[in-house]
Amino acid sequence: MDREFLIDLFADFGPVTIRKMFSGYGISADGINFALSLRAGLFFRADEVTIPNFEAEGSKPFQYSTRAKTVLVNSYWELPARLFDDSEELAQWARAALAAAQRAKVKKRPKGKKVAGKPAKKVATKKSAAKKRSAKKAAKKTVR
Repeated sequence: MDREFLIDLFADFGPVTIRKMFSGYGISADGINFALSLRAGLFFRADEVTIPNFEAEGSKPFQYSTRAKTVLVNSYWELPARLFDDSEELAQWARAALAAAQRAKVKKRPKGKKVAGKPAKKVATKKSAAKKRSAKKAAKKTVR
């Protein structure tokens, strides 16, 4: 699927951002990725609320093979082929996929916050790393 086809496909849904990723495109709305267009097909974000709809249509979750195994990605499911001919219903499925992506984003642990009474891991900033380097340089100069 090329970029122009995807823009036309999502016309009834609303404006989408299409970015090159892997062997295809990532499709997002409101800054949230909700679909993948890959060589294997078009996949929508899914969760426990929307997976039954995909199963009822006979769709399968996204999967790919590595040298060692086949990886099943249960958070993205293949869009039923019949929806390519029904832009209004495709827009409904796209809204459901965006909602699933938004729910998944809410479930993620917020950065820099305490979770279950444990502090989040500290990440060294560029400034603190630069301070450490200049402190080491100063120490070396005074030793000479």
